[in-house]
Amino acid sequence: MYLSRLILNPRSRAVRRDLADLYQLHRTLMRAFPDNLEDGEERILFRVDEERGSAVPICLVQSWHRPDWSFLEAREGYLLPTDSPWWEDRRNPAVKPFDPTFRHGQVLAFRLRANPTVKKQGKRHALFREELQQRWIERKADQHGFRLLSLTIVPEGNRRGYQQVEGASKRRRLILYAVRFDGILAVEDPVRFAEAVRHGIGPGKGLGFGLLSLAPPR
Repeated sequence: MYLSRLILNPRSRAVRRDLADLYQLHRTLMRAFPDNLEDGEERILFRVDEERGSAVPICLVQSWHRPDWSFLEAREGYLLPTDSPWWEDRRNPAVKPFDPTFRHGQVLAFRLRANPTVKKQGKRHALFREELQQRWIERKADQHGFRLLSLTIVPEGNRRGYQQVEGASKRRRLILYAVRFDGILAVEDPVRFAEAVRHGIGPGKGLGFGLLSLAPPR
């Protein structure tokens, strides 16, 4: 797998358009991969954060194949110039291989932007109460082979996008409720946990949900 970091230019009209429609941002990011990939041959997960102390959007992308971001480098103004002081590592875009291995009991800091929902009569309903959001992430932890040691829950409001309806000229509006989970976890089942990292957690992956970011605990 590969991890990419794209420092986006908040003054770019194209960036503002993509951030206002995260399905369009997903389509933009997919241009970094070959068109001839079959279904199931590529899964990207992405998340847009803001650089601390600024309004600069940072797009993190996890992919199975190495991306080619040259089309964004050629698009004037989309990426923030590399002489901007927002990041110590001035490469933009920055790409690195990502092939983690995990062991039972390993402790990691994590961040996950998720769309916690419950299914009723075939439809997903957002969970707005914090205690229900906590139960949701606890169920996901049990399902995906990890245990929560500490947890902070930050509601982030609705995220919007539009999806083309197959066989129709209209687009369907998508509104998903975003919750950011930060904390410390311990790996219980390395195989199931690795699959969760590879495939993401929860619904809404095409709109920037599900990417499980990991780091050594401070």
